[in-house]
Amino acid sequence: MEISAEKLRLYAVIDCAKLNGPALERAVEELLSGGVTCLELEVEGEGFSPEDFAAQAQTARPLCQRFQAPLLIRNNPSVAQLSGADGVRLDWSAAGVAEARSLLGPAKFIGSSAHDVKEAILAQRQGADFLVCGSVFGSSAQTDAVVALERPELWRICKAAGVPVIAAGGITPQNAPLLIATGIVGIAVSRSLFYAPNKLIAAHELRGLAERICAYQEEPPIINYRRRNR
Repeated sequence: MEISAEKLRLYAVIDCAKLNGPALERAVEELLSGGVTCLELEVEGEGFSPEDFAAQAQTARPLCQRFQAPLLIRNNPSVAQLSGADGVRLDWSAAGVAEARSLLGPAKFIGSSAHDVKEAILAQRQGADFLVCGSVFGSSAQTDAVVALERPELWRICKAAGVPVIAAGGITPQNAPLLIATGIVGIAVSRSLFYAPNKLIAAHELRGLAERICAYQEEPPIINYRRRNR
């Protein structure tokens, strides 16, 4: 099953270990009301069982269905299957996409991370429906050093992949416009949404930015745009 570019426009990522239960439900409703088009649930760290993870996904699922936003699970096809989610997004693995497809079947969405053109092409050949590429601006959620994905390379991935590509990693309302003319169909955001004082307003602002960024698809200039964001 293919996932449309419009459904990937504003892709929200939330850690269920930090926000769950009624708080998760409230946050999801605010973000979907504000313009989030796709929701990914993940669990960072230990102490969260697959059953607990699936329960949180089932909390979010009715809201995603109401707003017609796909619900995806990070790195756990079995939880996606158990919870009735719409699919998964996997960290990069040459075999992971094919294994997930074998378990979930053709009706579920499968996304894959990719960091360069080679990974993007391999993921697409394995059956990925879309790609999440980064880190475009680094990420405060990661403790290890992150090699930033430069804008021209992101454009090359978009041209080569054959499936929709969204950008991820440290995206904020301030730096998001720097992603114009890269060929992406959307942006993946976590902290700028879930730590915002007003999640509905934050989602509305980022959705508008995403629409403007993705409307312009010309080839980007070869520049080191990270320095402009420091």
